[in-house]
Amino acid sequence: MSTQNPAREYGAFGSFVERIGIPRPLFWGFVAVFIFMIGDGIEISRLSGYLAGPGGLNGATASLTTGTIYGLAVLVASWFSGTLSAIWGPKRVMQLGAAIWVIFEILFLVIALPAKSLFLIGLIYGIRGFAYPLFAFGFLVWVQTVTREELRGSAAGWFWFAFTGGLPTLGSVIAAISAPIIGVYNTFWLSLAMVAVGGAIGSFAVREARGVHPIADESVEDPTSYRRLFEGVDILWRDPRTILGGVVRVVNTSPEYGFFFFLPFVFVTANNPSGGFMSAVQFSTLTAIVYAANILANLFFGIFGDYFGWRRTVSIFGCIGCAIATPLWYFGALASGSYVVAVITGVIYGVLLAGFVPLSALMPSMVPTKDKGAALAILNFGAGGAAFVGVFIARILAPLIGYGGVVITYAALYVVCAVLTWFIRDESDPGEAGVSKQKAAIQ
Repeated sequence: MSTQNPAREYGAFGSFVERIGIPRPLFWGFVAVFIFMIGDGIEISRLSGYLAGPGGLNGATASLTTGTIYGLAVLVASWFSGTLSAIWGPKRVMQLGAAIWVIFEILFLVIALPAKSLFLIGLIYGIRGFAYPLFAFGFLVWVQTVTREELRGSAAGWFWFAFTGGLPTLGSVIAAISAPIIGVYNTFWLSLAMVAVGGAIGSFAVREARGVHPIADESVEDPTSYRRLFEGVDILWRDPRTILGGVVRVVNTSPEYGFFFFLPFVFVTANNPSGGFMSAVQFSTLTAIVYAANILANLFFGIFGDYFGWRRTVSIFGCIGCAIATPLWYFGALASGSYVVAVITGVIYGVLLAGFVPLSALMPSMVPTKDKGAALAILNFGAGGAAFVGVFIARILAPLIGYGGVVITYAALYVVCAVLTWFIRDESDPGEAGVSKQKAAIQ
């Protein structure tokens, strides 16, 4: 892909897209991920309540289907989104993810939900959990494989802008509007339509040639061998920096998922009459504002990291920033009892959470081409694992040290990750390259 003169190759629009950090041949892929994740977010935001509500199933069933089984499927698929991309090429992985989502969602809506069967709901929805990581994270592999090194942070920022713009932000907003009008069950059909549109765009509108080929270089004898599904695991001891990067990625959003789990029981008056200070509607608005700020910050820190340095951005703004912002949000909101303070401190957390975005550029840049799929598989596995780890920490520790202790634990993990990032260095990082040039000039 030649992007040295995008204006000549793609015209004025291509020149503009390249300048803001989006590889022009992948432009429609970013649009596809955005629409796809809106559709996914529409359903996720309403499913638990539907299953637990009148005429649905009990709360335990809702937790089972949307939590344990679905979460494990997401975790596994997050890994295979990288390794399968190395074997098939990212485009085929995206097509597989889109197909799984559409097919199993139809089965879920037509068979499992009407039957009110715990077995069918758990089985079909669990299989459908493989879909979005294959589609979205498969595209992330594609982005980081073909994007020029100096734009990788910006491209990662645009990816997370599209991803989080759909899930949970716009997906939740659209569901909140449509459910009272057409009903929750029909809103699930709306989510299917949105995913189908995004899946079709991602599967057929992206023309970049390398996405249909295995991610490998001349050192790989058989790039399509399925032995490559697991051979990438050895990168964990061949290059321990990938282990550290995976740990940082797990910690990155673990507190976010933990907050989703327990903040409603702390902040909302209806759930905590003795200590809450806001209504359920106010809490929904709070989360929408916080993660809207995060979406915009994802884009900013992606571009910023290309200039300041990927590792330095993750360490200073992501790790250290969130170590401060996490307890600031929780304790500041509770101590003040003020909704305005909760919004302001929450926005600070949401913005600094985006400081981790350049990790998506750093991880694949540390390794040779043949290992990029494996490095991104570790990164994606960490993203999927965060949903499990964040809630697991809260469930285990809250009975022992309270939710305040859980928040302090989250902050401590961010501090640990700040130390770990010191060892995740690579000369391709703009920040490290700048330091090397300065040292060479002095010598």
